[in-house]
Amino acid sequence: MKLKLKKGLDLKIAGKITDMVPRHTDVRIFAVAPDDFPGLKPKVDVKEGDAVIAGSPLMHDKHHEEVKLVAPVSGTIKAVVRGERRKVIRVEIEKDDRDAIRQFDIASVSSRDDAMRLLAEAGLLAEIRQRPYDIVPNPEVAPRDIFVTAIDSAPLAVSPELSVADKTKQIQSAIDFLGKVTDGKIYISVRPETVLPEFKGAVKVEVTGAHPAGNAGVQAANIAPVNKGETIWTLDIVTLARIGELVMTGKREFSTIVAVTGPEVAQPCVITTFEGAQVAPLLKEAQLKDTNHHIRIISGNVLTGIVTEMDGFIHFPYRQLTVIAEGDDKAEFMGWASFSPAKASVSPTFPGHFSDKAFVPDARLNGGRRAMIMSGEYDKVIPMDILPEYLLKAIIGKNIDAMEKLGIYEIAPEDFGAAEYVDTSKLPLQQIVRDGLDYMREALE
Repeated sequence: MKLKLKKGLDLKIAGKITDMVPRHTDVRIFAVAPDDFPGLKPKVDVKEGDAVIAGSPLMHDKHHEEVKLVAPVSGTIKAVVRGERRKVIRVEIEKDDRDAIRQFDIASVSSRDDAMRLLAEAGLLAEIRQRPYDIVPNPEVAPRDIFVTAIDSAPLAVSPELSVADKTKQIQSAIDFLGKVTDGKIYISVRPETVLPEFKGAVKVEVTGAHPAGNAGVQAANIAPVNKGETIWTLDIVTLARIGELVMTGKREFSTIVAVTGPEVAQPCVITTFEGAQVAPLLKEAQLKDTNHHIRIISGNVLTGIVTEMDGFIHFPYRQLTVIAEGDDKAEFMGWASFSPAKASVSPTFPGHFSDKAFVPDARLNGGRRAMIMSGEYDKVIPMDILPEYLLKAIIGKNIDAMEKLGIYEIAPEDFGAAEYVDTSKLPLQQIVRDGLDYMREALE
């Protein structure tokens, strides 16, 4: 199957990785943040000073106790960080040198319920997303279809295939295993130049197009959209390979490759570590440029990532760090209205629109927020059969009937990352979508 998406936007940003040979650095502190898993209501199962091994539970969902968030490394609980009203912010683990890992019982898995329980206990169900609502899947609901993306089209991202080049057996095992979970189809979306082979039991989809073509939800919306009353799962090829590793060995795989990118990084590179790694050692390995201006560290890409600090952590689902200038300490003539060719723009009004060079952006808003302008600019970068402006207005107005008719069951906040970038109204579109999805779920469930 071939899927050609004509809408989207690829940003040309400095700081791309050219050397794909992974480096290694010693990271000692790791963290799991429940806010990275929407829909999950966490209850902490550990306390400071407890010893844990990789795969042992740190938290579980209050509504479905079998759904766990698990430790990515063996070590000691360094802190359970809470915010206002005792909200759990993260659980920090100080890694030891035991490299101990939990063994899961895979011999007794024979039914769909067994398969779902294994995914939930191993923390892998939490790393999958369910649509509608873009949340951790409900273990009681079988998905109609499962959509796997082997593409990361976000700015400066490294192809997920780098992490699974030697894991074809694990991927096939995962496909066979997920056949117990769904009676529908399993789609794997790849670029035409992929090195991945055909897999038995999966439909291979060759996708061309600009970002957000790599989003599994965008692919699903163009292959077999989710309708009211239906449920689909979305995940990436790395998570699929981890499911296969669990099925084959009974052990979770937590090692990961993090791409350290951006114009403020002296040596953009990929680094092998574990999920939830602390940021500081990774940036020390890649080295920041010797500058005196303020910087912004982003766990993820510049469109959808989460702003963090030097002592912060890699947030799920990201395997990327991007460092750009903050811009709050910068003064320039005419500011956002400057016609400098060094400025990137989607508008042909600016000379930078016609340049193929890599730009050096900063985090400034470059304008004030205002009422939504119905210009059709969102449509140009969202390759889905929806009316984005009208859907966003329905979300803001909390009109459930209109939201349903306009396609809210198909979308996730990440699908609006490029639209938020081009938005002349400077609206927080992704947060609006997240709030709308949460409102819908609370109102209808």
